[in-house]
Amino acid sequence: MAGLFDRKIASTCRLLDAGAGIGSLSTAFLERWATGGFDFQRVEVDAFEIDVSLHPYLSETLSQYSKQLNVMPAIRGDDFIHTAVDSLNGSFFAETLPPYTHVILNLPYKKIRSNSAYRLALRRIGIETVNLYSAFVALTLSLLEDYGQLVVIIPRSFCNGPYYRPFRQYILQRAAIRKMHLFASRNKAFQDDAVLQENLIVMLERGADQGKVIITTSTDDSFSDLTTHEYAFDQIVFPDDPEQFIHVPTSPQQDAPNPNGHTLEEMNIQVSTGPIVDFRLKAYLRDMPEEDTVPLLYPGHFSDWIIHWPKPELKKPNAIQHTLETEKWLYPNGFYCVVRRFSSKEERRRVIASVVRPSDFPDATLLGFENHLNVFHQNKQGLPEALAYGLAVFLNSTFVDESLRRFNGHTQVNATDLRSITYPDKTTLIALGEWAMRRKDLSQALIDEKMANLDYGK
Repeated sequence: MAGLFDRKIASTCRLLDAGAGIGSLSTAFLERWATGGFDFQRVEVDAFEIDVSLHPYLSETLSQYSKQLNVMPAIRGDDFIHTAVDSLNGSFFAETLPPYTHVILNLPYKKIRSNSAYRLALRRIGIETVNLYSAFVALTLSLLEDYGQLVVIIPRSFCNGPYYRPFRQYILQRAAIRKMHLFASRNKAFQDDAVLQENLIVMLERGADQGKVIITTSTDDSFSDLTTHEYAFDQIVFPDDPEQFIHVPTSPQQDAPNPNGHTLEEMNIQVSTGPIVDFRLKAYLRDMPEEDTVPLLYPGHFSDWIIHWPKPELKKPNAIQHTLETEKWLYPNGFYCVVRRFSSKEERRRVIASVVRPSDFPDATLLGFENHLNVFHQNKQGLPEALAYGLAVFLNSTFVDESLRRFNGHTQVNATDLRSITYPDKTTLIALGEWAMRRKDLSQALIDEKMANLDYGK
């Protein structure tokens, strides 16, 4: 992280380390300076750490450098978010923090409730975000002087999804993305933690013109298999993407999406999150089908192309009562393509698609889709059979998996993610579905071979 900074200034460096812990990142930065990596004459360090029990260790770490070098450390136990907000807001009695030249961060990770003091404070200065980690980045970016640089290790979840869209807009409006490093494995770089998503190291430069982006990747923190590539910015944030997803291609072969691809909207296909939230409709759930119920489908009912319903061993309800209160959450029986919203860490693909067939539920006129499924439909009605199969084949391809991994670094696949993918045209999807319906075996190799013959995405 310390090695990613490339800003050269001859006078005073003002370094901010918010959430400093015992000072590991500040130490790395100062060590680089001590060994000739920077041209500073002096370094002022503001190390914020709210856990005062860590202050003796932090003080000992920084004092090693202040004895030998022109380092002025300040250890602060006040709450960084409130201190930064008051400074940026110009509160009358607030301390004014200096414009920093460099920021280095290892972030706290915790959701911020919509009615919390943090959320209300951040809104006072135009920052709308849902997690402490994105709040720290937005604040520290705002505290940088022009052309100041920020290096941060950050969960990749901010790259996509609607919740982090205001945060993405905030940083892209104020800074250039210069460098990104991706740890491709969830369980090697951070093996002491139960990490469910990939992590990035990102270097941002405030107020700079956006140019090409350097992306490096490694499997783990040994960096033994480090690769480096440079990409045009329009391969990182697609120019016409209203969501401003941040893509992280891992090889030059992962180019921008097929320019001849189509959006779901163009084809009058919708994808929605399953509307049945079971704990909210608990009174209507039934373990097994009864006379006045309809099938309720969970991810556990699907195994590749096969539906197992009802499934008593699933330990989930298999049916939901059909009443006036529940009818608005139900879909007519028909052909649907469904995608699990969550995959396990061990599964090869992020997107796992299946087809719902009316013949699986011959006595049902309506179906319930639980909230952990994404459902492809047409105006809340079923799809043509071949189209449902064609969508499932396309979504189960390695091509789609690689496309999704450009911007999605965790095990959740939301409807917004699926809308962001470009698809073959409807005629091609139907032909793909007709091909799949004639096959008895739809292995991964066979699907990928068929996709290669379509020449899609090349």
